[in-house]
Parts: sequence; structure tokens; C-alpha cells
Amino acid sequence: MAPETTAMVAANTVNKGDVLATARVAGIQAAKSAATLLPMSHTVLVGSTYINFNIADCYIEVEASVDTVDRTGVEMEAMTAVTVAALTIYDMCKSSDRTMTIEAVALWEKSGGRSGTWRREDPDATPR
Repeated sequence: MAPETTAMVAANTVNKGDVLATARVAGIQAAKSAATLLPMSHTVLVGSTYINFNIADCYIEVEASVDTVDRTGVEMEAMTAVTVAALTIYDMCKSSDRTMTIEAVALWEKSGGRSGTWRREDPDATPR
């Protein structure tokens, strides 16, 4: 993403409107719709969805956290939320920046369900 584009998003001057607010709502809707979008996913009661953005010079990082009281995990709901939020940012900014890419969607932590807790190790903390 061009630095000019991230500056426009941060200043809320993109001509389509408030990019981050729209992306947040899109991500929340996506988390609720994951079972409809993913054929092998099952319907889960989504209790809450939190979408956070980190704006850097040439990218916007999207993070989602989804909670449920159901007996299974909601990692697919969280990853769907992040992806749709990123697609919304792209859609709203594409008229001024076609160089944007969506990269590195990854699950960082999961708790609950049959498999219990899982956390991705921070690659920066691991000795190389």
C-alpha cells in the first residue's frame, strides 16, 4: 500500500468514506457469516467480535478476536473477519492505489473446543 494511501485512511479523507469503520463492520458481519461462506464450517454462536487496525507507513494490519460460549473454537470466524475487513479496505482504497496487496493471513491463537489452546510462536522471539 502506498504511504499516501495509508495517510488518507488515517486522516479519513478517502472519497468512499470512513475506511476503518466500514472495514470493522464488514469484519463483524463476516464473522457471523463464516458458516455460510465456508462449506465445511458449522454454525457457531458468535458472542463478540473485536476488530483492530494498526496503521503503518505502507500497510494496515488487521487483527480480529472472536469469542463464543459454544463448545467449539471460532478461528474460522476470526480469519474470515480479518480477510473481509482487508478486502473492504482494498475496495474502498482501490481508486487511488491499485498496488495494494493482502498478505499473511494467519491464526495466532486459539482456545476452547476439543483441541484446547494453541498459540503460534513469535518468529522474532525464536533464536535463528
